[in-house]
Amino acid sequence: MKITAIETRAVATGGGGPWMFGIIRTDAGITGYSQFGTGSISRGLTGLVEDIGAALIGKDPDPVERHYLEMYRRTAQARGGAAAMAIAGIELALWDIKGKAAGLPVYRLLGGPFRDRQKVYWSHLASYRAQRAGELGVAPLKTWDDVADCVREATDAGFSAFKTNIIFPGDPSRRMNQVFAGDFDQNADQNLIDHAVRQMSVMREAAGPSVGIALDIHYEFKTEAAIRLAQALEPYNLMWLEFDRFEPEPLAQIKSSTRTPICTGEQLLGVREYKRFFDLRALDTVKIDVPWQGFTQSRKVADLAEIYEINIAPHNYTSHLATFQSLQFTAMVPNVRIMETDVDSSPWRDELTTAVPELKDGFMTIPDGPGWGCDLDEAAAKKHAYNK
Repeated sequence: MKITAIETRAVATGGGGPWMFGIIRTDAGITGYSQFGTGSISRGLTGLVEDIGAALIGKDPDPVERHYLEMYRRTAQARGGAAAMAIAGIELALWDIKGKAAGLPVYRLLGGPFRDRQKVYWSHLASYRAQRAGELGVAPLKTWDDVADCVREATDAGFSAFKTNIIFPGDPSRRMNQVFAGDFDQNADQNLIDHAVRQMSVMREAAGPSVGIALDIHYEFKTEAAIRLAQALEPYNLMWLEFDRFEPEPLAQIKSSTRTPICTGEQLLGVREYKRFFDLRALDTVKIDVPWQGFTQSRKVADLAEIYEINIAPHNYTSHLATFQSLQFTAMVPNVRIMETDVDSSPWRDELTTAVPELKDGFMTIPDGPGWGCDLDEAAAKKHAYNK
């Protein structure tokens, strides 16, 4: 079997940047699919996949990890970042081909399964609705009661945990990144701290004491402000405060200053970057994004986290194909705490794939079909192509 073509598709989501999909075709009629990277650099990723993938045309797709290492070495002068994401798009599609050729799910090629279902949490709860309720066809968040209703919707659906961002209900409602867009120095005055505390109070009261609540603040605060926020939120017993940083020392400072657990890692690419955070014990739960860094590195990061006695939480907020990739990942590693999933996402998300995850009582079934167990619907991808 030989690789005959490597292609990409950028698919519109109805809000924000596109989703990026990889396609590898072979002369045996087997096609591998992937979701990869971030749509904020869609044209750059397309070019990188073309540049990096050109050397694989005509080769046997089977030795996936060898291909990964060769791509990594060929891009050493541009290591990490978008190059790593482009490599992931190719490598993930190669794993799909390998599984399909063997007639097995990818996790069975790598020692799994460790489990037959995976606990998930509802991500961006109220966040997307605050930002674009009209596009999603849901009720706007005009009051704190509306926010509480979102929480009850999640718990009524069987979720035992959810994640949110700082939001501002009203007419219109907004997310924090909209409120402070272009005019924010990552400070947090007392009014903002009080606002976040009120939001967590509303959500905790609606959820009850046993539901896990995570607050994601991305890069929105400097270390000093994040410490004050984490300390103010201690009474609400958060599942974690999620905070992104490229250096481990600020996170270690935050973690040592509060009882609120810290989660980070989605922005890191490659086991070398994660190791610095593990060495400083700068986090309680580690985020790993399979579409951003690929299967090979994700597995190595999870294995290293196991040595450091840390559980992982896959970062997964886009299409069903990404969810199937992430579920396959959770099936082959032993140290999974919980996995992210979006409920409010693209209005046509279900159209884009040949299968959707089986979700019941806050758990997703691990897929057992060949490869990822889910393909990109190329006709739907063409229908919803991103052309900006």
